[in-house]
Amino acid sequence: MAGVVAVLAAGVWAVAADLARNQAIAALNEEAARIARQHLRLFESEFARFRVLPVALGEYGDVAEALTAGVQGDGANEAQGAARRLDRKLALLSRETGTPVIYVTDSDALVVSASNYDQPDSFVGENFSFRPYFTDALTKGNAEYHGAGAISGRPGLFFARRIGSAADPLGIVVVKFEFAALAALWANDPGRALLVDPEGIILASSDAADVMRVLSPLSDEARARIAESRLYSDAALEVAELDWPGTGEARGPYGERLIVAELPIPGTRLRLLQMLDAAPGLAAARERAWVLALPAFAGLMALGTAMWWWFTRAARAAAYRRTLEEAVTERTLALEEQMAERERADRRYRDAREELAQANRLASLGTITAGLVHEINQPVATIRTLAENARHHLEAGRLDRVGAGLDSAVELTARIGAITQEMRQFARGGGGEVTSVSLDEVMAGTLLLVGDRIRKLGVDLSLPPSLAASIASPLGPSLAPSLARHGQPAVLANRIRLEQVLVNVLQNALDALAGRPDPRIEVTVSRAGDRLNLTVADNGPGIAPELADRIFDPFVTGRSGGLGLGLGIARDIMRELGGGLEPAPSPLGGAAFVISMRCA
Repeated sequence: MAGVVAVLAAGVWAVAADLARNQAIAALNEEAARIARQHLRLFESEFARFRVLPVALGEYGDVAEALTAGVQGDGANEAQGAARRLDRKLALLSRETGTPVIYVTDSDALVVSASNYDQPDSFVGENFSFRPYFTDALTKGNAEYHGAGAISGRPGLFFARRIGSAADPLGIVVVKFEFAALAALWANDPGRALLVDPEGIILASSDAADVMRVLSPLSDEARARIAESRLYSDAALEVAELDWPGTGEARGPYGERLIVAELPIPGTRLRLLQMLDAAPGLAAARERAWVLALPAFAGLMALGTAMWWWFTRAARAAAYRRTLEEAVTERTLALEEQMAERERADRRYRDAREELAQANRLASLGTITAGLVHEINQPVATIRTLAENARHHLEAGRLDRVGAGLDSAVELTARIGAITQEMRQFARGGGGEVTSVSLDEVMAGTLLLVGDRIRKLGVDLSLPPSLAASIASPLGPSLAPSLARHGQPAVLANRIRLEQVLVNVLQNALDALAGRPDPRIEVTVSRAGDRLNLTVADNGPGIAPELADRIFDPFVTGRSGGLGLGLGIARDIMRELGGGLEPAPSPLGGAAFVISMRCA
């Protein structure tokens, strides 16, 4: 099975590699052809510019004057003067056009004027009758010729034009275009660019070491012909370190594979060769082959894996079941332990939070105990007075007075019972179910606990109508259950916990109002859908800006001596009851807190 998969993988790799290699070779051929076309356009542009110069010079009067001065003038002195004036003009034209050399010969091919007249390799006085372009220009009018300079040895293209008529030629003007300047631009392009003649002699190259070398060995006949025409002066014409059979691809000096694009240069017998090293492209092709083959390899691996799975599935299934059962058992035990630990942690958290809430309630009771003692002592003293009066009335036989006194004592005893019952309820643990609770009853109980402090501080307390009626009643909170039927809606809460929240908020408001000349607290109730919002607002100094974002954080308080736990506990309680506790702008200018509750 493994052998079959290996054979298939080898086949896939061979196909992918061949496809990627063919794509890479095609891309390299296209790139080489593109660069060659780019070089060719540059050649044609330069050739067109240089072809114009001989035509323009043929109409140049100074050229004809330099060629005819010795014939029509006073002799050699006048001819020399005209030729030297032309020298300077040709030198200026050569500099301005970037032409390596411009020269003029007479009808015997003797150079009478040249742009390099003041250089050590000046053409003036040289005879170029051996150059084919001289004969061709005299007979045809124009000639183009490639070769190396007879004096400079630098290869170039000669553009020649006849001066005068075919029947009576005065001479020719020659402009030489050298390939070296153009070849220097090739260095910026990738690969190697070559300009070769029909014999394969390299006239220009992006690598200067290739110039005046041949792509393949020359025959003895070809060498004799070149020497006779002095086409390339005395150049050795050694074989370049390139192996090119003439078409397709070539090999570099180190055997590297070269992709060759070949283009003829119009109007000449020259050819342009662009060679690109195939190694980077083929390396990229191998990478692409892996990319192409990887999905197939993956498929083959999947096939092999499926076959292996098919043959070993029974044993594997049994082992898997055992492993799975063990893992399930282990995970179940771990989850059970985690759940038990979470339950214990949650229970500890709830116990700690309830202890903290209970401590908060007891701390609140410590604050309000003195006021409640006064609330109890006053009716106890009254009951004692009523009892003493009843005894005197009884001795005097005034039974109606005795009955009235006892009725008053019963009412006062009920008030004391209500106060002590409220304290017991508030002091005990705050656990219990969430049920329908009368908001009037809760508020009445809360005001029973903090009412004495409100009166001592002289706070102007504004309440909703039903609560105000409850507080104004002679029996106080004892009427709260009946008032609830006609006052605020019932809410879903736990009475003791909700009372703790209200006590905390009212105590904070009273702390803020201590020492103010006109202390005011306003309690309002509003309904929003299935929510009831109770707002406690005061005209104290408000919440300090630096504490606004942290008012519910533990141990953050604006009071000296405060623990900073009350508001945080109160908000947690309200969230457990499905409501909320948030600060709000106070209509009285101080602080305000909104207690949000669910309607029953």
